[in-house]
Amino acid sequence: MFDKVETLFNSANYGFMALAALAIVVVWFLPALLALIFNRKHVKYIAMACVPAGLSFVAWGAVLVWACTGKVASRFASKVAADKAV
Repeated sequence: MFDKVETLFNSANYGFMALAALAIVVVWFLPALLALIFNRKHVKYIAMACVPAGLSFVAWGAVLVWACTGKVASRFASKVAADKAV
């Protein structure tokens, strides 16, 4: 399997390598990008946590969940609570 990846990188041009590096960085910092939408209050902490969390799938997943929860989640929770009260 790694032989195919090695062959791909050996025969690839610099444009492909730059695109692959950009894709890796975007995926690595995906929780920070999502935090800009969902959890603006903690975006700088989430961005700092992305750096070491990218080395562990479990930690990266936890940071992703943290980024997706926030004001939006609490707004929906309060809406559900208000609907149950009625």
